[in-house]
Amino acid sequence: MKILFVTATNTNVGKTYTTIKLIESFNKQSILVGVCKPIETGVITEPIDAKYLLEIVQKYNPNFSSFKPKDITAYTFELPAAPFCADIEKTIDIQKIKDKIYQLQKLCDLLIVEGAGGLMVPITENYKMIDLVKDLRCKTLLVTPSKLGCINDTELSIEALKSREIPFEWCVNIFEDRDIFQKVTQPYYDTVYPSWWSLNSLDSKIKNLF
Repeated sequence: MKILFVTATNTNVGKTYTTIKLIESFNKQSILVGVCKPIETGVITEPIDAKYLLEIVQKYNPNFSSFKPKDITAYTFELPAAPFCADIEKTIDIQKIKDKIYQLQKLCDLLIVEGAGGLMVPITENYKMIDLVKDLRCKTLLVTPSKLGCINDTELSIEALKSREIPFEWCVNIFEDRDIFQKVTQPYYDTVYPSWWSLNSLDSKIKNLF
C-alpha cells in the first residue's frame, strides 16, 4: 500500500484536476486507488474538492462507496486561506492528519493525497506541507503552471524537494498562457529538464509514479 502526494507550486495550479486524472489513469492499470484531501479550506457546507475526488474514486473503489466528503478529510475550515490562518481556533493536530491518511491507506493499493496550496504553506506555526510529505516518506508529484513567471516557482519547489531528499516527479499543467508557453517557458525546460512532461502525457508516465 503506497502513497502518492500531489502538490503544486501554489494554489489554483490544478491539483484537484491532476488528482482526478491520476485516479482515472491508475484505474486503467488495474490499480485500486483511494484518495485523501487531509485539509480543505474555504468550506461553507461541504468540502468541494473532496466531493469531486470522492465521486471519482467511488466509481472504481468499493471500499470508499459509503463515504461522505468529510470522511476523506481530517480538517475543513471556512476561511479560504493557508491552514494555519484558516484554523482560527488553532485546533490542528498533525497526528490526526497522519492517522486519517494511514486509515484510508488500508483501503487501496495506492492512496493519492492532495495537499493544500504549495509546499511551503503552513499547516501550523512550525509545520509546513512539505514537512507532512517528508514525514509520510512517500513519492510526490509536483504540478507546475504554464503561465509567464512559472520557471521561478518551479525551480524553487524543485529545490525545496531536493533539499529534503524527497523523491518526486514533476509535470506542467498547460492551461494558462497556453499560446505563449512554447516561446517564453518551454525552451528553458527543454534545455535544462529535457524529460519534463505535461499532464497530456500522463498515461504514458503513470508507471513512473507507482
